[in-house]
Amino acid sequence: MTETASALAEIRARIDELDGELVGLLARREALVRRAAPLKGDRQAVRAPDRVAQVVARVRALANEAGADPDLIERIYRGMIQAFIDLETDEHHRLTGA
Repeated sequence: MTETASALAEIRARIDELDGELVGLLARREALVRRAAPLKGDRQAVRAPDRVAQVVARVRALANEAGADPDLIERIYRGMIQAFIDLETDEHHRLTGA
């Protein structure tokens, strides 16, 4: 194996390890979203645009502190937030019929 291939294999192994940690954290976040769903009165409360803006501002600041690209982090979070809004909307409807 060449030095480049070895370095790439090591990087991929570290990424795989991080993916395992991220999936565990996302599972915890999902559980909290499911708990929040029945506590919201309607679809607008599930969408919570003010909360989305708050979360995005917070993670952009965290990205800056961590030395990450805030635009990249925002794009990731906006996609994740939308997926969780979809989940929470379905869960809210299932639990409340609203």
